[in-house]
Amino acid sequence: MSLFFAVLCFAAVAVLLFAERTDRRTLKWLAKPAASAAFVALALAEGALQSGAFGALMLAGLIACAAGDGLLIPRAGRWFLAGMAAFALGHLAYIGAFLTRSPEPKLLVYGAAVAMIALGAAVMGALWGKLGTMRAPVAAYVAIISVMVVASVAASPAGGAYYWPLIAGAVGFAASDIAVARDQFIRRDFINRLWGLPLYYAAQLTLAASV
Repeated sequence: MSLFFAVLCFAAVAVLLFAERTDRRTLKWLAKPAASAAFVALALAEGALQSGAFGALMLAGLIACAAGDGLLIPRAGRWFLAGMAAFALGHLAYIGAFLTRSPEPKLLVYGAAVAMIALGAAVMGALWGKLGTMRAPVAAYVAIISVMVVASVAASPAGGAYYWPLIAGAVGFAASDIAVARDQFIRRDFINRLWGLPLYYAAQLTLAASV
């Protein structure tokens, strides 16, 4: 069943990319929610509701992100801000889920923190002149997603080994947001969606499967 939802998600993403390339709005409204619903369904199939606080928080994060996906379709300023808020709530839910995994301050955690501070500064530097009134919301969002990535590295299952699926999902999610930022604030170009959308959905499927 989980494989079915993963295949369904990527099939919907393929249709979504076609809709983006040909600017077919109705098809976007069909394909994007379908792809997002598929990663939520995968988490349910994997037993999110039977996985205690971790599963419940991960499911909440996935649902918030699915809502954000829908809010980003119109692309108008107020809708983009609402979508960003939904994704921020999703990141916060993921952070809460990761903290249930007995996080430990290992060497890689410190490295991840330094890397995310540097990356966040670089992203804000590249976007600053383009953001206008969005500077504060975007800065807050970059801070939240940076904490989410570091928390994924800190999260550890029993035995203290790194839980690589969480790290891969969190890093992929953060990287896909760069494509969104480029498309929204620097230059609207299909190439941003061509790599950003598959990466985003692969990241969400990885997080959904981790429950």
